[in-house]
Amino acid sequence: MELAYYGGEFRDINEAVIPIDERGHQFGDGVYEFIRVYKGVPFSIERHLDRLERSAKAIFIELPVSRQELKDIIHQAMEKSTLKDADIYIQVTRGIAPRNHLFPDVPTQLALTIRHPRQTPEEAYEKGISTLLLEDERWANCYIKSLNLLPNLLAKQAAASKGCKEAILVKDGYITEGSSSNVFAIKDNVLFTTPATRKILSGITRANVLECAQEQAIQIREQNMTPSFLKDADEVFITSTSVGLLPVSKIDEVELPAFRPVTVALKHAYSLRTAGTKAYQ
Repeated sequence: MELAYYGGEFRDINEAVIPIDERGHQFGDGVYEFIRVYKGVPFSIERHLDRLERSAKAIFIELPVSRQELKDIIHQAMEKSTLKDADIYIQVTRGIAPRNHLFPDVPTQLALTIRHPRQTPEEAYEKGISTLLLEDERWANCYIKSLNLLPNLLAKQAAASKGCKEAILVKDGYITEGSSSNVFAIKDNVLFTTPATRKILSGITRANVLECAQEQAIQIREQNMTPSFLKDADEVFITSTSVGLLPVSKIDEVELPAFRPVTVALKHAYSLRTAGTKAYQ
C-alpha cells in the first residue's frame, strides 16, 4: 500500500490533502529528501537526514520533529505500507499561513510519502541514455535541496523534447550537474566529477560511488569539466538515488564509446552496497 503522512497522521496516498495556505504549495518554501528502500532498509538514511538538516538550516527552517522521531516515522511508514522496496519522499515546509512573503510565526510542517519504487528500464543500463547540454539557469545555492525545481523541470522537459533522458547543465563554460543527477566522466582510467560546491547538489549516490572508486583504487579528480572534455571522455555516467548509476551513450550529437569497463565495475560495486544496506547507513 502506498501511504502519505501529514499533520501527524498516515493516510492512503490518494486520500491525503494539504491546506491551500501551505507555504510549500504557495511559494515552494521548503526542502526535501528522497530515500530509496532496499529489502526493508532505507539506504544511506543518515546521509540523507544530514543533508535534510543542512538544507533546512540554510533557509532558516527548524525541523518539526527530532532526527530520531523522523526515523521512527520513516520506519512506521515502511511497516504500515508493508513495502520492502520503496521510494520515500520527505518534505519540510515553513508552515501554513495566509500568503505573505515574510516568514510567518507558525509551526513548520512535515510531509512524507512511501510508494513503490520507480523503475528504470534495464535497457537503459545496458545501452546507456542520450543527454542534451543546456545552459544552467538555476539560482546560486544549488547545494540546498529546495522545493524550487522549476529550472530543473524546464531543462528536463527540453531534453525530453529532443528525445533525451537527461539534461546536462553548463554554467560559465563548465559542467555543473544533470537536471536531476550528478555527472561523472572517465578518461584514461581516471574518474572525474564536478567539485561539490554551492553550484551543485552533492548527491548521496555521488558520495557512495566516490567511495566505491576509492575501494577499487580508481584515481579520482574532482575538477571542473568543459563540454568538450565530457564529449571526449572514454565513459560518462550519471548518478541519483532513483537511478543509481546510469551510463550515458550520447551527448548532443556525439556518440560515446559502448565499452564501459569502469562504469560497469562501479555499478556492480554500488549494487553490492545497496544489497547489503545495513553496512552503509
